[in-house]
Amino acid sequence: MSARRLAGIFVRLKLSLLRNGLRQSSARTTVFVISLVFALLIATGQLLGLVLLRGNEHAMTVAVLLTAVLALGWAVMPLFFPSGDETLDPTRLVMLPLRPRPLVFALLTASMVGIGPLFSLCLVLGAVLALAHGGFALALSVIALPLALLVCVALARAVAAGNIRLLTSRRGRDLAVLSGLVIAIGLQLVNFGAQSLSNAGGLSALEPVADVVRWVPPASAIGAIDSASDGSYGVALAQLALSVAALHALLWSWARSLNALMTTPDGSTLAAASTSSREGASAGMHRLLPESRTGAVMQRSLRYVWRDPKTKMAWVSALAIGLIVPLLNALQGTGSVYLACFAAGMLGVQMYNQFGQDTSAFWMVAQTISTAKDAYAELWARALALLVVTLPYTVLVTVVVAAVLDDWETLPSALGLSIAILGALLATGAVASVRFPYSIPQDSAYKNAAPGQGGIAWISIFGGMLVAAVLCAPMIVATIWLHTTDRHGDLWLLLPAGATYGLLIGWAGVRLAAPGMASRLPEILTAVSKG
Repeated sequence: MSARRLAGIFVRLKLSLLRNGLRQSSARTTVFVISLVFALLIATGQLLGLVLLRGNEHAMTVAVLLTAVLALGWAVMPLFFPSGDETLDPTRLVMLPLRPRPLVFALLTASMVGIGPLFSLCLVLGAVLALAHGGFALALSVIALPLALLVCVALARAVAAGNIRLLTSRRGRDLAVLSGLVIAIGLQLVNFGAQSLSNAGGLSALEPVADVVRWVPPASAIGAIDSASDGSYGVALAQLALSVAALHALLWSWARSLNALMTTPDGSTLAAASTSSREGASAGMHRLLPESRTGAVMQRSLRYVWRDPKTKMAWVSALAIGLIVPLLNALQGTGSVYLACFAAGMLGVQMYNQFGQDTSAFWMVAQTISTAKDAYAELWARALALLVVTLPYTVLVTVVVAAVLDDWETLPSALGLSIAILGALLATGAVASVRFPYSIPQDSAYKNAAPGQGGIAWISIFGGMLVAAVLCAPMIVATIWLHTTDRHGDLWLLLPAGATYGLLIGWAGVRLAAPGMASRLPEILTAVSKG
């Protein structure tokens, strides 16, 4: 079968997959239509904006950097949305008698169908129209435009094919769960970058970066148009040649990955060979934990953090946001070392609904608890597992923010207050986990409470945070008093005071919650089993 005919078959297959996917539900169709409308609106706005930049001194900077960002998006998106395109998984075609090179051509052609390629085409077209001046530049644009688009698509396919074993595994699904966090962090960085540019004199500050990026494919194809417009024909041809070489390298890498996928067995069938090494690593990682019930519970809790997608998502979100908020404020010159307490707050909330992550398997935990002493051991071990991560991270965030602000005098008091907040949240989280347990649905990536339990979740978290704020009142009052009375030399006393207070209040909360847990095991099991 010829490569051209095979490409036609794959294009029809792509359209059939799209059409059948939309027929599955009206909600999916609505999401697709809304996505298409928004993509077209944004793409049209970018196209018009780039066209209006024609003749502007910053046109090259904007066009080249937007093309580079577009290529980065194509490279990253398959890692976070592997299920967005069924044709991204070439292992579905393993049983077909297809050779890698014709398959690459067919898949590349099919990849040009969709919202993503249409959006990219509008952006690249706008970049070409903004930079092309003169006959040679226009002629070069006929080659540069499809070349830049092909490099973007080939980059996405090469990345997906090289990581397909990861993308179809549990860790790949974890990446998909984390996609929303990555987008949120990206938006914060874009906002910070925009503010930095406005303070640094606008787009002129990006010109040195653009001068480098214009030699990096596929932005080099757009840079070639600008060079041709300036009369630098040799430079233009060299930049275009770089994009051609990059396309050839990506297609070669893609074909090689396809050949490996088609001819080698799945590594999951050979897991026995690596089991001993994984067990050895696991044993080494948990060797420092005590050989008792406390160590076993801590190990189980830490495994939840590492293996359960929703638990991992909650932890990574807390770790990332807890650092980003105080650090960005510090970098903008408007922050305070005390904003590092935000990290302690984000991490302490992870103590809430401790049994929801167990789901119906909580019955195995319940079988090991017969007295309040057993319940205390269980809750205290879970709190210690949290502290293994949260306490060092809280110290790290506080030190980093103090270093950025160069405010070492406030560091001890801010760290003491953060530890006190962490202890208060551990205390209220233990009580809330016993009094207000709720189920976490495992079949939905977006629901964090089972139907009918949303109110319980809100009461548990926000009520507990309000109580934690009241419990921290002595430390807050002491901090304010030392500042208002200009006793800055005594601020260091808040570090040992906060550490002692946080430890005591956390221990007291666990101690208070233990008898209730021992007497409410059936109710807790019922509540966490509804998802």
